[in-house]
Amino acid sequence: MTQAADARAGTSPAGPQNRRLALIFLLGTLTAVAPLSIDMYLPALPALTGDLSTGAVQAQLTLTACVAGLAVGQAVAGPLSDRLGRRRPLLAGLAAYAAASLLCAAAPTVETLIALRLVQGAAGAAGIVIARAIVRDLYDGVAAAKFFSVLMLINGLAPILAPVLGGQLLRVVPWPGVFAVLAGIGVALFLASLAGLRETLPPERRETGGLRATAGTFQALLRDRAFVGYALTMGLAFAALFTYISGSPFVLQDIYGLSPQAFSLAFGANSLGLVAAGQAGGALAGRVPLRRLLAAGLAVVAAGGIGLLAAVLAGAGLYGVLPALFLVASGQGLILPNATALALSGRPPRVAGSASALLGVAQFALGGAAAPLAGVAGPDTAVPMAVSIAALSMLAAAVTATATRPAKVVSQN
Repeated sequence: MTQAADARAGTSPAGPQNRRLALIFLLGTLTAVAPLSIDMYLPALPALTGDLSTGAVQAQLTLTACVAGLAVGQAVAGPLSDRLGRRRPLLAGLAAYAAASLLCAAAPTVETLIALRLVQGAAGAAGIVIARAIVRDLYDGVAAAKFFSVLMLINGLAPILAPVLGGQLLRVVPWPGVFAVLAGIGVALFLASLAGLRETLPPERRETGGLRATAGTFQALLRDRAFVGYALTMGLAFAALFTYISGSPFVLQDIYGLSPQAFSLAFGANSLGLVAAGQAGGALAGRVPLRRLLAAGLAVVAAGGIGLLAAVLAGAGLYGVLPALFLVASGQGLILPNATALALSGRPPRVAGSASALLGVAQFALGGAAAPLAGVAGPDTAVPMAVSIAALSMLAAAVTATATRPAKVVSQN
């Protein structure tokens, strides 16, 4: 981290190293809002299904609603942060996230829960999209890729810890208690951001011109073939991952007989692969081209998707399915930070929020659309999940081949 970046981040009155660590932890936790919101209550999905007298598909729609909210919220919060600065939209989003989480805990029906999860996701999206924009305010290129890889360590730990925490919470509280904990996390992030994060986009560097300028920025980004290629690659790869996230509680618990606690441990073990791959990618960035690291991640995910389909069709059982799911999760550690850095590379900070928003929309919109596919044939078969993951992972690998040109810089005018 450069001294200039340290000064702009200003997360601590201590020295540069302490400021760097504080910034990493805060931004990493903000980007972890999505896996925390999604993964912490995964072990509770079967219990929620029974308590609210609903089916597996309807229960999975609570995941889809949250992911849809994450997509829509980023489309709003990203451009707002380009115009208003990073702090104000971030604090507003975190306050709304805490309130929505409390309301989710009191939801009397699955329909109400679906609606509130949409609001919760939209509010939590502010932290995700603005954290990425802050990184671009401070870094570019390989430096940004390295920083995103460090964030992946925290972001990757969230899927490990969240279902474990959720599973243990279910020992002592019913499923609404999970949302009460999420509300507490939202309050803690609000207070930490209020006290510790300074503005990284001063007024003279902000976007001006209102909605017309924002629309022009979006149009310029969407005309950039490389940017669109990286955005679709991220979206399709995340859709494969999210199909696993939404389908695995039913597949691993109902079909393969894992308890909520055993499921949370298996889920966490798979997430360790994502963390390890992300840290390996960060260490190699600068020595290995970012596109090559991205291609390696896509190859790992595609191999996992094909292996999963083969294991399910061959009836290989749990010990055939788990290694394939490990590959599907691990490859994301190379895909997400490098695709993000490549997509944002060279773009002026004044449009970083809008660019980050489009990346988030692609990621979470495709992920939300894919989530129900895992349960279309009911809770007694893993074939839809396997087919979806295999198809999405191969499509992501094919799409990235179109992103061969360096990303064009969006005009600052």
